[in-house]
Amino acid sequence: MRISMSHPIPPPPVGSVATAAASVLPDVDAEIGPRTVGALYQNQDGAFAVLSLTRDPAEARALLGRTARWALVVRDVLRPDGQPFAVGSAWTTSDHLVAVPRTSTTTSRKAAA
Repeated sequence: MRISMSHPIPPPPVGSVATAAASVLPDVDAEIGPRTVGALYQNQDGAFAVLSLTRDPAEARALLGRTARWALVVRDVLRPDGQPFAVGSAWTTSDHLVAVPRTSTTTSRKAAA
């Protein structure tokens, strides 16, 4: 077999690897689920208040100590001494939303006045 260098193979399009990877990775919103700041959710491990959410990969990596695209800081509300800690586990069917964050009616009233 003879290979000709007169017609080199063109390089792949720029971003094609990233595009392929993005199509394989789960959607960040689907992984986070309904967990927003102020939400309460429960699973077999406990009941948790969501204290913060980051979608910054560098910050998520620092919080979790591993590569991540997002991270939550939560506190187990069933433990009186529960300390905040970071989680990066995806929302699953074993997770249940207990309460959604309330909007401030005081802010709404001030805006209407």
